[in-house]
Amino acid sequence: MAQEAINDALIEHARAGKAVVRLKGGDPFVFGRGMEEVHALAAAGIACTVVPGISSSISVPGAVGIPVTHRGVAHEFTVVSGHVAPDDDRSLVDWAALARSRGTLVLLMAVDKIGAIARALIEHGKAPETRVALVQEGTTAAQRRVDATLATVGEVARAEDVRPPAVIVIGDVVALG
Repeated sequence: MAQEAINDALIEHARAGKAVVRLKGGDPFVFGRGMEEVHALAAAGIACTVVPGISSSISVPGAVGIPVTHRGVAHEFTVVSGHVAPDDDRSLVDWAALARSRGTLVLLMAVDKIGAIARALIEHGKAPETRVALVQEGTTAAQRRVDATLATVGEVARAEDVRPPAVIVIGDVVALG
């Protein structure tokens, strides 16, 4: 459903006097377009309450035993939307800076672009042998984990037929889980 249609449905049902709950997986403000819905409701004069959730960027790696940070291994993590390829003019991501980072990189919405993302990270200096975990359908009965390296992740994702939704974790923490 298009975001505008979702916004319209929220407004329509609220104006009809119904109590409306918009249940989103994860956190509504982490690539969830939650603020777009809040703004649409506010513009329509409808009050709402946002209940934060736990982002899949943290919960899905945790579900397969991967901490996004760990003492002596990674002191930070960065969450990036991977729906736009690094060489696309619409990309807002500083891939060179991410390649220099020593922390964990968590990619959401990146399955289709993982080969290009991996190449960009390597081109900017990230070690090709950096560990990568792809977690498909995390926290569901269909959850599965596929491991690779930055150099092989594009090929492995295709060979293993990894499909969205999947959370991709890049960094030394992958070895811990």
